[in-house]
Amino acid sequence: MSSALALNPMPQETVWWMPRHEEKLALKKSMSRVDLVFLGDSITQAWEKEGAEVWDEYYVARHALNLGFNGDRTENVLWRLEHGEVDGLQPKLLVLLIGTNNTGHRQDSPEDTVEGIKQILSVLSNKLPETKILLLAIFPRSAKPTQKLRVLNDAINQKIQHFADNQRVFFLDINHLFLDEKGCLTSNVMNDFLHPNASQYRVWAEAIEPYLSKWL
Repeated sequence: MSSALALNPMPQETVWWMPRHEEKLALKKSMSRVDLVFLGDSITQAWEKEGAEVWDEYYVARHALNLGFNGDRTENVLWRLEHGEVDGLQPKLLVLLIGTNNTGHRQDSPEDTVEGIKQILSVLSNKLPETKILLLAIFPRSAKPTQKLRVLNDAINQKIQHFADNQRVFFLDINHLFLDEKGCLTSNVMNDFLHPNASQYRVWAEAIEPYLSKWL
């Protein structure tokens, strides 16, 4: 096994995490079909709260499954993929947004986080060989572009864009939509300079809609 924590599949130890995993397995089983999957951390999980209205408008009719888990790092997503969350599915598209908690919780090196994302893509390739993957640049965090966590995420984004082959894996950076003309993040976009406010879920949905319209 790798010495990098980002690469070694591990569950979270929080009390709610495993029950949510079990709930998602049951939901997946109950759905007649799944054409669209969102996979990620709290920013993705919040489609169920801040983004719920936009989700209902854009994604319910498209047979979408939300596999976002608060606090997840790359190794937690790897564990979930190893424990059935996409098994038996044949979605047309999977939207992947992961990595900011590797940066924020542990300040992993960009290289380690990049390798974790690369491993997730490899697992998805094996489990969902017919599925298109829309790999999103990690969203901006911290108010100013020179702050450490923003710089770390930017370094990751510079590297993961090269994972796109534009046949099965596509890379999309929508971060400019969240920033002002100076590259700063404001509280009316993300109150805590990490999680998008409710209004930003529509911005996100509209930004990826050309891809969804093409493939769904």
